[in-house]
Amino acid sequence: MNVRRKAVCLAAVLVVTAVAFAQQNSIHLPPDNSISQLKSDAGEDAVRKNCNFCHSTDYIVRQPHLTAPQWDAEVKKMIAVFGAPISPADAKTIADYLAKNYGAESVESKKAETGK
Repeated sequence: MNVRRKAVCLAAVLVVTAVAFAQQNSIHLPPDNSISQLKSDAGEDAVRKNCNFCHSTDYIVRQPHLTAPQWDAEVKKMIAVFGAPISPADAKTIADYLAKNYGAESVESKKAETGK
């Protein structure tokens, strides 16, 4: 009986230690650098909530400027291939935001506005 009591006490100590250690660990990511700030627009919150879970805004901002269907395919790929837990409503919002702010059409419209 004495061995059993010692085993139970040891197990309890290990559980308490593991819980205390787990509560002390946390991850603090640095803020985005100034070049990688997302454009402020409708859908930015959905992008931050869903996309920043796996990668930084730097990765989003520096992507090639894709067409709207290509951005839609990229978001669907993140869900299907990489298992991103994005709702269908958020997926549409994210694809629309990316196409509008980082899409091929946005680059062409900027060129037309500046005459370059």
